[in-house]
Amino acid sequence: MVEALLGAIAGALLTHLSNRALGAAQRGRIEGLEARDAVTRLTEAVEHIAHQLEVLHEDIKADRRETFSRLGSLEQRVSAIESRC
Repeated sequence: MVEALLGAIAGALLTHLSNRALGAAQRGRIEGLEARDAVTRLTEAVEHIAHQLEVLHEDIKADRRETFSRLGSLEQRVSAIESRC
């Protein structure tokens, strides 16, 4: 859920920034090397966002592993207590 939301936000941001950069380049505001630099900056930003999403995804997976491990342990304890009663 969080991953999808962050992915959507990142996609919207990337689309907006690329549209602005390409629109400015087409209108002649950015020429030659400046346009190439803008594309390079956008590419680096997208790569950074992708890396951050990967880190977030790994954190979420680790958290889920811990949560379900604890849940399994609690289920075993409850079963042991129920079997005594």
